[in-house]
Amino acid sequence: MLTPQVPVAKEGYPFIGFAVFCTVVLALLGLPFATAISFIVATFILCFFRDPERFVPERSDALVSPADGKIIHVEKLSENPFTGGEVIKISVFMNVFNVHVNRIPFNGKVEKVVYKPGKFYSADSEQGGLKNEYCATVISTPQGKTLAFVQIAGLIARRIVCWLEPGDLVARGRRFGLIRFGSRVDLYLPLETDVVIKEGDKVRAGETILGYLQ
Repeated sequence: MLTPQVPVAKEGYPFIGFAVFCTVVLALLGLPFATAISFIVATFILCFFRDPERFVPERSDALVSPADGKIIHVEKLSENPFTGGEVIKISVFMNVFNVHVNRIPFNGKVEKVVYKPGKFYSADSEQGGLKNEYCATVISTPQGKTLAFVQIAGLIARRIVCWLEPGDLVARGRRFGLIRFGSRVDLYLPLETDVVIKEGDKVRAGETILGYLQ
C-alpha cells in the first residue's frame, strides 16, 4: 500500500502561499480583475508543484522514466562526460504543465553528484543540452552497471533541486528532486540496455518503463 501524503511538493509551499496571499489581498482591496489574474497564477503554481503517487513496476530489471514529459532524443553516443565510453542517451523534456518531481530510474548507490552552472537556453534545444546549467547523478547498480541521470535547467527554469549525496542507496521510483518551471532530464545508459520507448512517446516519472538493464 502506498503511504498517503500531501500531493504537493514541499518546495512549492512558499510560492503557493505567496500567490494565495496576493489573491486574498487583491480581493480585499476590491480589485476583481487583478484578483482573477492572481487566482489563475496561484492555481497554475499549485498545479506545477503537484506530486501524485506513482505505481512503480515490480520487474527487477525495469528502468523507469526519471521525469514526466515527452521523449525528445533516443541516441547512441560514442563518448559522454558522466560515465565514460559508449552509451545510449534518452532525453525527457518537461513543459510547464508536466509534473516536475523527478524520480530514481533504477536501484543502486550514488557514486557522485556533479553540479555545473550554465546558460538558460530552451531545454529541448541542442544548445540547451550542451550549455545549460545541470546537476548530474551517477549511480552504480547491484548488477555492476553504471548509469547517469542529468537534470538540466531550461529557458525559464532557474532552480534545480537534488536531494542526493554520494553514498546514498537509492530505490527505483523514489523521489530525488525537481526542476522549477520547465526543463529536461537526460539518461546515460549502458549500450546493452534493451530500450522499449521511442522519440515522441509520453512518459510518467517512476511509472513508465523506458527499457530493461541486461
